[in-house]
Formats: sequence, C-alpha cells, structure tokens
Amino acid sequence: MIDSHPAERDLIANGLRHRLLEWDGGGRTTLLCLHGFLDLSWGFAPIAPALAAAGYHVVAPDLRGHGDSEWIGRGGYYHFLDYLHDVADLADATARDRLVVVGHSMGASLAALFAGVFPDRPRAIVVMEGMRLAEDLEEDLPRRAASWIHEVRRARQRGPRVLPDVAACAERIRQFDPLCPSDVATFLAEHGTRPVPGGRVFKHDPVHVTRGPYPFRLEQWSRYWRAVRCPALLLEGERTELPPPPDMPDRVACLRDARTRIVPGAGHMMIRHEPAAVAAEVLAFLREV
Repeated sequence: MIDSHPAERDLIANGLRHRLLEWDGGGRTTLLCLHGFLDLSWGFAPIAPALAAAGYHVVAPDLRGHGDSEWIGRGGYYHFLDYLHDVADLADATARDRLVVVGHSMGASLAALFAGVFPDRPRAIVVMEGMRLAEDLEEDLPRRAASWIHEVRRARQRGPRVLPDVAACAERIRQFDPLCPSDVATFLAEHGTRPVPGGRVFKHDPVHVTRGPYPFRLEQWSRYWRAVRCPALLLEGERTELPPPPDMPDRVACLRDARTRIVPGAGHMMIRHEPAAVAAEVLAFLREV
C-alpha cells in the first residue's frame, strides 16, 4: 500500500531546510522515521499509512542532502554525526507526548546513536539493519583521507548522472535492488528524481557517493549502544545482501533490551519488499512497549 498524499512541509533543523512528510493518525506518539543512504522520506510510504491507521503520528524527513531537503553549503561535507544534530532538532520540533525513532539502514544507525546520546528521549527505537557496519582495523587511513579529497573534487566537478526518463531511473533502482517491485521502483523514481536538460537526475547530492574519511570503529560506536535505555526492535531481512559481521551477537548484546525479528522474503530494503510484514512487526513491538 502506497499513500502518495501525505502532508508536506519544510522545517529548519540545524540551520538547514528539511522537507517532511506527515501521516497523522491523531495519536500522541510520534514515529520519527529516518531513511537510509541515498533513499528519501517517500521510502516509508509503503508502511506509513498502516502505522498512521493504528493511531500514530508518523513523520518522515528527507535527511540533509537527500530528497527535497537542503544540501550542505560550500566547503561542507556529510559527516555522520552532522545528521545526529539534525535529528535532535527534528525530534524536538515534531514529537508530541512520546517519541519513537524508526530507522532503516543509515537511518537505523542514527536511531541507535540518538537513543544513546539522549537516553531519556525516545520511548523505543526500531533499527532495520542498522548494526551491520563493516570494520577494517587494518585500513590505511592516510590513503583513505586522500581518496576522500579526490572523490569529493571529482563528484563536485562531474555532478549528478543524467538518465533519460522516469523508467530509466526506476530501472536504476531495481539494478541495485532486484527485489524491489516495479511499481514501487517507479513510485520512488517519480518522487526521488527531478527533471534537468536531457532527462532526470536523482535528487541526492552527488557528494554522498564519496567515501568519508572517518571509518566505522566498533569500540566507539558500542559506547553509544551501551547508553541506550529504551527497548529496541532489530529487524533483519531474511534475504539481506549485507552479511552480518562475525561479532553481531556482541553488538546486539550492547543494547539492554533488544528484540530481534526476521522479515521473511525481504532483503536489505525490507520496506519495499515486504511492507505489510514490516508494518506488522513494528506495530506488534509498539504494543509491547
């Protein structure tokens, strides 16, 4: 089920304009839904109507540099903790009596970070494949920093890739996500791209495709996870393309109250693949907490 008519509005968070989608079920619990890397708020459209129908106030922002939200200015970059400040402001501006942070992939990592930094803020978090970040302790960090600079220069010079039409954009989505149904891919292509001379481009800032200079370090991130006090639902796709790290049980054990569920038939982009099952798992968890 895809609802293409949520309320839309803009909100300033951390000095940047953010586009928000809102499905208002009238309740006093706000579900702040954070999308993944190179995705956008419309990615929650397959499940948001079901969550709102259960009485929840559902808000999904385009994170900085994604969708219709503002790109960073000259000389800036998308360091991961920059998003955290954005999310803190978004939560303050949108949450009603109770806050639940629902995240997918990058957004799920942010949900867990937010709950560790503000342990008294969320009533619960939903983490959809957000703890599978790869760690390489042997990586050459000076070389990575040099590559980052070269990649950012190249991305700014090259700009976004132009595709001929919406159909080509939808095919591009399915190229990286073969389990995505064609109608969902078309829906996301319509909302996630914009017209330019010669065709269409995806709305995200091309700088996003560069690899940042700061690698994932479990020793640091586990400190945030251990600070989380609220219940956490960990949703994993049965057919996910992301292999679990060998220390996945240790990562999950950092959370005081973690409840892991598997979504049958779903890959990493589970909201696209099995929206009814994902919504059912989220609602069942919210009834428990």
